[in-house]
Amino acid sequence: MQSDRIMEKKFDAVMIVSFGGPEGMDDVRPFLENVLRGKNVPPERMEEVAHHYEMFDGISPINAQNRELKELLEAELAAHGIDIPVYWGNRNWAPYIKDTIAEMKADGTRSCLNYMTSGYSCYSGCRQYRENVRDAQEALEAEDMTFGKIRVFYNHPNWIEVNALRVRDALAEIPEERRANTHIAFTAHSIPMAMSDNSAYVTQLEESCRLVARELGHEHFRLVYQSRSGPPSMPWLEPDICDHLDTLKAAGVEDVVIHPIGFVSDHMEVIFDLDTEAMEHCTEIGLNMIRSLAAGNHPLVISMIRELIEERLFDGIEKRSVGDRPPNHDVCPENCCMPMKRPAARPTA
Repeated sequence: MQSDRIMEKKFDAVMIVSFGGPEGMDDVRPFLENVLRGKNVPPERMEEVAHHYEMFDGISPINAQNRELKELLEAELAAHGIDIPVYWGNRNWAPYIKDTIAEMKADGTRSCLNYMTSGYSCYSGCRQYRENVRDAQEALEAEDMTFGKIRVFYNHPNWIEVNALRVRDALAEIPEERRANTHIAFTAHSIPMAMSDNSAYVTQLEESCRLVARELGHEHFRLVYQSRSGPPSMPWLEPDICDHLDTLKAAGVEDVVIHPIGFVSDHMEVIFDLDTEAMEHCTEIGLNMIRSLAAGNHPLVISMIRELIEERLFDGIEKRSVGDRPPNHDVCPENCCMPMKRPAARPTA
């Protein structure tokens, strides 16, 4: 019975854990200072990124998207007889993770299941969020609270289906006679190779791309990267999307669909890097570009998150995946997604 499942659930709250973003011009630089704190990023780079936000009145869409996600997920859980509150906390802007955990603690929460808004494993997309939660827990002296997480979902059937739907909608904007030869450029956030080497990030992304292309029956595609922010001396994942567009043009490609498969929603990096920079570049080189929407808060995504929550709440729930790789772990090993190795200190005399 549904009521029996409710009595048996292993967590008493769910928290959406996300990046956060500014919601006005006055927020932009304080937000970026939070993002860049402790990182060796020159001031001119921060000003460059600040200008990206200023082009959109200082408002990132990510917080509005997460507010909507929270409402939709609450309704989805309730519709399936799962009586559990949903909270939301950000790394870099209000509502902050620490404030949300304080709220949960005051509400009597003792065991929380986290949904990190990333479908892929890497330090910045998973482990760092777990460290953020742990740091907030320690600062609040909330050692009596426990936290778990749902698994990454790069090969969940709903994730593949919704991304295929988004790309199919974009392909429909290409003249039918040119559609089969259209190239699909799947994009993901570039990360330092030293970070990538410590995770399954690239392997998981490549599998998502392969599965979506298979679902579409489309042969011309490649995984590429965007949003690099590190110094030129540090190797990051390549090729960059604009470099890839040049390669396509040189090869005689007429049409490209760019799909941000590495992102769960159309937040500022997607909007600026693809809808602004990549589109301008395609116009300059004479390449027809269509940008497909990210998965976002599509009903397939909401039902997937509910399924992944159910897996952790109750015993005996089937873990679904497609392709050659099994469902990912939901309890991270000790050495999972480690940060970049720092250069060894030089010996002193």
